[in-house]
Amino acid sequence: MIQTVGEIVAKDYRTAQVFKNHKIDFCCRGNRSLEEVATKNNLDIDILSAELKAVTTQNSSDNIDFKSWPLDLLVDYIEKKHHRYVEAQSTVLKTYLDKLCRVHGTNHPELFEIKELFTESAGELAMHMKKEELVLFPFVHKMVKAKQSGKDLSAPHFGTVSNPIRTMMDEHDNEGVRFRTIAELSNDYTPPADACSTYKVTYSLLQEFEDDLHRHIHLENNILFTKANELEKQLTPVA
Repeated sequence: MIQTVGEIVAKDYRTAQVFKNHKIDFCCRGNRSLEEVATKNNLDIDILSAELKAVTTQNSSDNIDFKSWPLDLLVDYIEKKHHRYVEAQSTVLKTYLDKLCRVHGTNHPELFEIKELFTESAGELAMHMKKEELVLFPFVHKMVKAKQSGKDLSAPHFGTVSNPIRTMMDEHDNEGVRFRTIAELSNDYTPPADACSTYKVTYSLLQEFEDDLHRHIHLENNILFTKANELEKQLTPVA
């Protein structure tokens, strides 16, 4: 069976760095095969496979097997780890970007576009996460309890869990596009020669924000959403 890029990363998150090095989107576009991304990015499939094998054979205590986690634990982790990170860092980064635009905007006009894109992203992510916390995540908890208790699962007002999941994935795609543009505008978060300390810190925080977002989206698209769809099918009697 051919594995997708998302499935490869879901099995071992250490492989994510290989895909990042080659600018391969494993979260929002994780449904592509290794052969497909290699062809698309003009990469030698054998070399790419060897790089993936090399990182997976390394000893590491940092590779958490999220696929084995219960769904209710996974949604709690995403909310407390990634949602809270986005909320806290969005405020910090908007403050820094405001300052950079005032001080360096004349010589680096791309900062205004970066600021606009990040502000849009922060606003969209805030609404996105709230929908997950109020609609999708509570239903995941409800499904887990139904399976544990053996009770019937009442149909949600949104019909099936695949409906909010589809919306969440579309919104993930939008953020993926937005951050690819931010990365391009910032020369992959490389500060210019005249950058001050604040400039360097801001670019470092932007890169960290993108990395966290990639892991956040990966956990949802490639693990949580797949398992949530599967669980709903298990709990829904065949007509």
